[in-house]
Amino acid sequence: MPILNRAAELQGEVTEWRRYIHTRPELLYAVENTAAFVAEKLRSFGVDEVVTGIGRTGVVGLIRGKGEGRTVGLRADMDALPLTEITGKPWASETPGKMHACGHDGHTAMLLGAAKYLAETRNFNGNIAVIFQPAEEGGAGGDAMVKDGMMERFQIAEVYGMHNLPGLPVGHFAIRKGPIMAATDEFTVSIKGVGGHAAMPHKTIDPIAIGAQIVSNLQLIASRSANPLKSVVVSVTTFNAGNAHNVIPSEASFGGTVRTLDHEMRDLAEQRFKQVVSGIAASHGAEVAIEFHRNYPVTFNHAEETDHAIAIAEEIAGAGNVVPDIDPMMAGEDFSYMLLARPGAFIFVGNGDSAGLHNPAYDFNDEAIAHGISYWVRLAEQRLNA
Repeated sequence: MPILNRAAELQGEVTEWRRYIHTRPELLYAVENTAAFVAEKLRSFGVDEVVTGIGRTGVVGLIRGKGEGRTVGLRADMDALPLTEITGKPWASETPGKMHACGHDGHTAMLLGAAKYLAETRNFNGNIAVIFQPAEEGGAGGDAMVKDGMMERFQIAEVYGMHNLPGLPVGHFAIRKGPIMAATDEFTVSIKGVGGHAAMPHKTIDPIAIGAQIVSNLQLIASRSANPLKSVVVSVTTFNAGNAHNVIPSEASFGGTVRTLDHEMRDLAEQRFKQVVSGIAASHGAEVAIEFHRNYPVTFNHAEETDHAIAIAEEIAGAGNVVPDIDPMMAGEDFSYMLLARPGAFIFVGNGDSAGLHNPAYDFNDEAIAHGISYWVRLAEQRLNA
């Protein structure tokens, strides 16, 4: 079955919504205008219940079907990124320093299109909760909505998410059972030594030399502490120390991320990280302070729900255009919190040959809209008519 006729008919209108949202990017929880736009559209579609302010600025619309049944949740994210857009498109961001560089404008528009279709047809039993989430880009908005009681309030039984993927052709989908995106933990390490003249290093405790040794040895977590069949990535992305050529500073600091794909490896990586940092610093007589923050958990697709998602994607795109076992990605995604609260699955939809995510040259591909709407509609109908 190709894309739905009605989805194709809606593509032009939904594209206008997407480009409107694109011109007005908002960050983290400060998505008041986007949320208001979403809520107004849902009410205009005749969605039965529209609730704002969930997880601070999230929106949930409840669409009731023709008979009694469960509630299935469909989620899109609304927030943008702190980047300056360079696409030059007519619908480029009108706010310097902010842009939709991850396609959340497209995700929101596609789910709005699906909501309009489902509110028109109601060809299902039970209810559909369309979830529009703030603060995916580092603010844990998914966690905030779960903690705000969203699942219980709307009695959501299953929840599904979708994200565009540059490099995957338009009209294609990709997914996998189990871990599909990584846990993303963040760290900051401060080293306090003894500063002095660069000509007399023996009278100092050099935090730069100690920090360099720590950074190098942190790579042994992956190569010598982790099971070779498990994934762990330790990336030091900042290192700050000193401001003069002839002075060994008294302090240095560095920070970065640790990314893993299962809970046991996450625990091991944190344990070994702290041991390596503390051990090397102590061996040189330096003091060290470690801040290790557990950020988004692993995005873990449940087996049965992933099978349903694959079946619908193949129905829409054709079996040859669906990758059912894509390699996991080491980036993070806070839909993971919703998958901890309820069974479900997270899928990628093709964005074609575009710039990569989080790139100032990126733009969502509007040709993907009808495919995304069709997936949402058929998934909701299948899960509620099974």
